[in-house]
Amino acid sequence: MPTKAEIESQNDYLLQRQQKFRIAAEWVARSLQPFPEVEKVALFGSVAVPLWKEIPRFTAFRRAKIEVYHECKDVDLAVWIRDLSRLHELQRAKAKALNSLHDEQSLGVAPHEVEMFLLEPETDRYLGRICKFGKCPKQRKLECLVPGCGATPFLQQHVDFEFYASALAPDKHVVLFDRTTN
Repeated sequence: MPTKAEIESQNDYLLQRQQKFRIAAEWVARSLQPFPEVEKVALFGSVAVPLWKEIPRFTAFRRAKIEVYHECKDVDLAVWIRDLSRLHELQRAKAKALNSLHDEQSLGVAPHEVEMFLLEPETDRYLGRICKFGKCPKQRKLECLVPGCGATPFLQQHVDFEFYASALAPDKHVVLFDRTTN
């Protein structure tokens, strides 16, 4: 059974992980500002809201039915975009921002830990995600075989994925950049 100190340590780690992801989200959002086609960037998901306690997947805590803070697994960014012709450049801007974050603040967040969900301005229609691969389509990758994936270069589609508008409810997201109000 985990000790009180171990529980506190785990909770501290999970809160710090969320904070690290929030900082990464801000850096990536800033890296997208030079692209005029990007109208708005918002952070959503567990990184955007106060963490809640739950019985985790970690064996010692799960067996003892000890609740700790939710584990943020990645950063979810909603990106409202007018033109999809420079998605590879957006992908590279994200990677460059995360490299700079590591170099300048010693915070390591890998590019695959930051998902960019692309939305159509005005309608909020989900378009897809920016692909994580450096080439589109990437040979021998099952992800690239999904219908519609890569029809627009670097616009990734996922089997049976549905983006729920409720993920962007006012209390569930934080706007990081909004060209329409600046």
